[in-house]
Amino acid sequence: MGLQGLDDSDERFSRYVEKLAEVIGHADRVNPLRDYCTGLMLPCERKSVEPMAAVTAPGRTAAQHQALLHFVGQASWSDEKVLAQVCETVLPAMERHGPIEAWIIDDTGYPKKGKHSVGVARQYCGQLGKQDNCQAAVSLSIANRQASLPVRYRLYLPQEWAADAARRGKAHVPEEIVFKTKPEIALDQLRWACAAGLPRGVVLLDAGYGNHTSLRTEIGALDLAYVAGILSSTTVWAPGSTQPLPPKRWSGRGRPPTRPRRSAKHKPLSVKALAFDLPKRAWRTIGWREGTAGRLSSRFARVRARAARGRQLRGEEWLLIEWPKGEKEPTKYWLSTLPADITFERLVDLAKLRWRIERDYQELKQELGLGHFEGRGWRGFHHHATLCIAAYGFLISERETIPPSGPCPAAWLPRLELPAGYRPRGAADQARTSRP
Repeated sequence: MGLQGLDDSDERFSRYVEKLAEVIGHADRVNPLRDYCTGLMLPCERKSVEPMAAVTAPGRTAAQHQALLHFVGQASWSDEKVLAQVCETVLPAMERHGPIEAWIIDDTGYPKKGKHSVGVARQYCGQLGKQDNCQAAVSLSIANRQASLPVRYRLYLPQEWAADAARRGKAHVPEEIVFKTKPEIALDQLRWACAAGLPRGVVLLDAGYGNHTSLRTEIGALDLAYVAGILSSTTVWAPGSTQPLPPKRWSGRGRPPTRPRRSAKHKPLSVKALAFDLPKRAWRTIGWREGTAGRLSSRFARVRARAARGRQLRGEEWLLIEWPKGEKEPTKYWLSTLPADITFERLVDLAKLRWRIERDYQELKQELGLGHFEGRGWRGFHHHATLCIAAYGFLISERETIPPSGPCPAAWLPRLELPAGYRPRGAADQARTSRP
């Protein structure tokens, strides 16, 4: 990129910050907003407040540290308003590459030591792939083929935190925040997106959310289609099976009605068992996008089925199954309310579009320091995440010149060096003589 390109990007960044400043409140917050977002995009090893203060204001690091610390940890600006402004500003750039196709629900975990950081508990952490001490946050992203952007983001507060007044007080958890499951938080985010009038997309869920029948039902009630991951043990009525009707209510006269007998055709079966029963001709090799080593493809089958939930009869929907060659059994299953006439290729394409959220979190964590916040409070946790998303939104809007997945997403920014002798708190003094 030439000098003119650098100047143009810097000017666009200034305009972008000015747009965000319209909803952030006091004018004295504009400079910390710009400096914090700049620090997140600079190639620092750690994106916590102290090193960012050192690189954005090397001549007055202590004062800058206090300013940024107050801005992210205590200032009372609205995360919701800033995220809405980010969405409004970045959406036109996303839609230049095509309409919004999906709303993606997901959560991400942040490993944490100790027990004082807000929401920290022993729970599943995707980053570690196991149960461990961590924080977890639920997000909603809008996505198309070229980009995705988180538009809602909220910490999951475990029950032991929600019911502990002392811990809530120390972490300054707002009174209106009560315990909600992750699917309940996700549903709140979807309802907000509908009310806000965001361009609608197919709701994409992994099995952690998609296996909740009640959540899928509520998504349908919002007039949204979904492609929801499910577990292999999920039961469905197979194609062509006859489902027993619920017995008639007894009026109290005569003999009470008997329950219908369940023959083999009257029993729902697991999606895994159904997959093994499918004929060879049901399976097709379908590709969905270009990967680093060529086009990604796998074997899929799809059938029309009804999810089984007691005696409640649900509408017919697509059951999509992935069984890669060489695997002993299918690896993934989805239920989808996409139209009955959708093409096989398009169904697979949308189911696999969830990869965008994985790219989001990879870039937000590795490039922009989403998990680097060191404070313990509710406000600081959300402010830091909002600013990471704001910085990411700018990079998305600059995709033509600065692709977020490139080697240096903030290539237009000058590389700032830490001041001589800078040492983060708690770090060993390299000049100090070691003890024998």
